[in-house]
Amino acid sequence: MTGSVVAPREQVAPAGVAGSAVGGLPAARKSSDADADADADAHARCAGRPGVRRSGAGRAGRVRGGWTPWLYLAPALVVLGGLLVYPIYQLGLISFFQYTQAQVSGGEPATFEGFGNYAELFGDPQFWQVLLATVLFAAACVVSTLAVGCALAVLLTRVRAVPRLALMLAALGAWATPAVTGSTVWLFLFDPDFGPVNRMLGLGDHSWTYGRLSAFFLVLLEVVWCSFPFVMVTVYAGIRAVPGEVLEAASLDGASQWRIWRSVLAPMLRPILVVVTIQSVIWDFKVFTQIYVMTNGGGIAGQNLVLNVYAYQQAFASSQYGLGSAIGVVTLLILLAVTLVYLRLLRRQGEEL
Repeated sequence: MTGSVVAPREQVAPAGVAGSAVGGLPAARKSSDADADADADAHARCAGRPGVRRSGAGRAGRVRGGWTPWLYLAPALVVLGGLLVYPIYQLGLISFFQYTQAQVSGGEPATFEGFGNYAELFGDPQFWQVLLATVLFAAACVVSTLAVGCALAVLLTRVRAVPRLALMLAALGAWATPAVTGSTVWLFLFDPDFGPVNRMLGLGDHSWTYGRLSAFFLVLLEVVWCSFPFVMVTVYAGIRAVPGEVLEAASLDGASQWRIWRSVLAPMLRPILVVVTIQSVIWDFKVFTQIYVMTNGGGIAGQNLVLNVYAYQQAFASSQYGLGSAIGVVTLLILLAVTLVYLRLLRRQGEEL
């Protein structure tokens, strides 16, 4: 008929051409450019051919975006480099030299010793005794600090507002007290002549700093007293972030407080516990002020020495700055190794850090 329009029939492409002639495909079978590129890459890899070359605009955008965080961090990195990296470099450099008071005053030139200071250090039996005492003392401090801090954090969630505020203020007061002041106060409390602790316990003129174990125990109490507030406040903040429905469900199931902490709170707070544990290990392993003040420089015949006090005695009391620097480098390497091993174990357990 005149005026009628007959729609042309679709031309069916051959099977071998259908995949290559994209423009001849129906609209329903077209995909986005990203999907096409992904499919082309997959086919190219299967065939052993190089993939499709993408435009450089996306890569350039990603590169520029990747550098943006580092630009914001640059000022802080510069400050840390000046305050941390350079002193560590100088510490390591001095540990390879014979650097005594004669070299400090300019009377003699510094002599390169290589690993001589480290050989002398590792050959000294006192170093290994001090290292063992430091490890045991730091472990006791870390465990005690975490136990006290976590217990008080749980207690804060169980008391009313006024007792909670009083405990918070008391803990923050202990945290803000300088180490020298806190050590002096604890020495007065346990003084054999005028201390109230001996009078309350009926110990007479017992000296807590005379014996090796009692002196370490007294220092441990002071270290825990000034360290637990950090753990308490951090863990308390984490507990407050836990949904109340989870804790309520555990209580309805008949779980005790210890069971709730072990099976519910501790797994959920594991990233926070990682942070406070690593911080406690670093702080307690390098304790100096408390030991030096409370044991008068390391105790009788050096029975209460730890690595930091031992390094101080070698560097400043004996003027062997190279040997003292070697002790500092060993302490730094031990702390780095402990931290990396701990983080590696956590990552193997599937924790996100």
